[in-house]
Amino acid sequence: MKPIRILIADDHAVLRAGLRLLLSQQYDMIVVGEAEDGAEAVSKATELRPDVILMDLAMPGGSGLSATRAILDAWPRARVLILTMYDDTAHLKQLMRVGAAGYLLKAAADTELINAIRVVSSGATYVDPSLAEVDLGNRGLSRGGRAAPPAASTSPLSEREEEVLRLVAWGHTSAEVAERLSISRRTVEAHRASIMDKIGVHSRAELVRFARESGYLREPRAGD
Repeated sequence: MKPIRILIADDHAVLRAGLRLLLSQQYDMIVVGEAEDGAEAVSKATELRPDVILMDLAMPGGSGLSATRAILDAWPRARVLILTMYDDTAHLKQLMRVGAAGYLLKAAADTELINAIRVVSSGATYVDPSLAEVDLGNRGLSRGGRAAPPAASTSPLSEREEEVLRLVAWGHTSAEVAERLSISRRTVEAHRASIMDKIGVHSRAELVRFARESGYLREPRAGD
């Protein structure tokens, strides 16, 4: 099993060092880089393409919100876990709207961080237990912070469309999807058009956000 590759983005060097030490003790995690401001977080995420990014909200050189948005535009497969002292629901809802995969309070990091990283890495959504009852629309959050995958009976998509959606959301091109599913590129594009029509989105970014928020991103990790 490949370890979960993690980027730490926080402007406090002492906190980054503490997080690195904690994560280095986990058998399934490795810290691949650090960033001390928003701009560096975007640069390092684009360069290193980590599985999970621990993102502080209040940093110089661009906020965690703007950095999260930029990272997900450049690398949709990234899972951004917000690690912050802000426990207000306005920040939580704003971050989830732009595609963050999780929201954890620093006060709970000593007991919840490892679990939160594993949850978001698996493709689910994590919200700090103290905020887990906040209404986040169709994200399907349960108590404790996990987001359940969509029920097959309620999904508007066919099984093949779900396969195409998942692969597109993970960042694969139409040609790569066609090769993986042994279908033509034209068929992939037809499925994609049908998916967008059924769920009412008009851009790739909206498609990825729908897949993320609906729990479709469940691609097995290489080596599992």
